[in-house]
Amino acid sequence: MFCRSPSVLQIAALLSLQNRIFVYAFKLPAHPIPVAPQQTTQLCSSLGEQCGIQYNEPLFRPPAEWRSLIIQVTIGCSWNRCTFCEMYQDKSFRARSIDDIIDELDQVVEAGGARHVRDVFLADGDAMTLPTGILVQILDAINERFPRIRRVSSYCLPRNVRGKSVDALSKLHSKGLSLVYVGCESGSDTVLSAIEKGETFETSLDALTKLKDAGINRSIMILIGLGGKAYSNDHAIHSAALCSAARPEFLSLLTTSFPRGMGRVEEGYMSIQKDDEDNMLPSFEELSTIETLEEMKIFLESLTIPREAKTIFRSDHASNYLVLKGILGRDKDKLLAELQLVLDGDESNLRPEWLRGL
Repeated sequence: MFCRSPSVLQIAALLSLQNRIFVYAFKLPAHPIPVAPQQTTQLCSSLGEQCGIQYNEPLFRPPAEWRSLIIQVTIGCSWNRCTFCEMYQDKSFRARSIDDIIDELDQVVEAGGARHVRDVFLADGDAMTLPTGILVQILDAINERFPRIRRVSSYCLPRNVRGKSVDALSKLHSKGLSLVYVGCESGSDTVLSAIEKGETFETSLDALTKLKDAGINRSIMILIGLGGKAYSNDHAIHSAALCSAARPEFLSLLTTSFPRGMGRVEEGYMSIQKDDEDNMLPSFEELSTIETLEEMKIFLESLTIPREAKTIFRSDHASNYLVLKGILGRDKDKLLAELQLVLDGDESNLRPEWLRGL
């Protein structure tokens, strides 16, 4: 079977797979990829599936990993307490055995997929929680089996880095781990406390600095709307301050969404509703479409990432209303102008609600 460019029906089918793979993207392989005859599927959602890998679903990955071979080295998320996150709520965290992981890599080789593997994404939520020694074994196995490998990447929580030295992280980089997607979510300590992230501005920055010192590229993810209406300004300004201090190689904005309702987020904000003088603070209210764009504007205006940092900026995640792309420093004014155009009433570039996803 061959995987062809997606039709409108395939894209619609992909959007409707509520209980299958959540791929965070709308692109499928542009060129035919031959696979073993016995591996047939109506929708070519990943190279791994074409090679017979049975994923523990739901499965998530960043948009940029749409061509990557996805290997689940952990199941679920080791923290799994964030009130806004529903990705791994139905999974109990566990680390997969090295033998099972290697068997899966061998399965790809036996199916004839090795020559198509250029990038590998280590799932689920925080592969970096694994001990350095285990990660080295996994990276060695990947390098041995896929001669055309270009990069290995994974999600990463700031806490995953806390127990690893720069030397340990440098070793992982030398084995091919070149990019991690760091879910910072916010730079506001108030927001981070309310969503039970288990991090602060400083712990996030410490982790990002350590990764940089090890030579690992960082893609920071910030969630627009996570502070609600009351903390929108605080969330935007402090998130921009975190990103400005870290100067990441990549920076992505996502929009907070609530497919299962806002109950957990509201409870989190209720827990911080009283200040030091016992005064009631505002509860959580979801932002409107325009308010999310206004928050994006405050965030971009507050960024002080210099031109020489060459930070690649994207808001192309399926959750976003407006897709913006550029290099911060060089394109900041252009991005703000595109955003202001929408705020002034031109909604032609806004993504329709039916095309948005988690």
